[in-house]
Amino acid sequence: MSGTIQITEAALASLIGLTAHEIPGVVGMAPANLKEGISRVLGRANASDGVVIGKDSGKFTADLYIVVAYGVSIPRVAENIVERVNHVVKAQAGIELAAARVHAVGVQRA
Repeated sequence: MSGTIQITEAALASLIGLTAHEIPGVVGMAPANLKEGISRVLGRANASDGVVIGKDSGKFTADLYIVVAYGVSIPRVAENIVERVNHVVKAQAGIELAAARVHAVGVQRA
């Protein structure tokens, strides 16, 4: 049997968002844009919140907007996210990201 498998940007964003939530020091994801912020205010949060998928030279990129716990090393949390996201996306979706960028947009007591 032959065919193709297509992984949508929405599915990829959900996979990345769920992966980021597993990293110690991540309190949550922040709205990446106004539309997402309005959806969250209206109570429609998704696993993909805080993740923006783009393309660079034909490969996917991911920008993650996170809120970290007060007292953690933000660079270490960001490195852990990038490493884990790259691994999970490759292992579970068969995709190599051109870039995974972490934007720490807030700090909160856990």
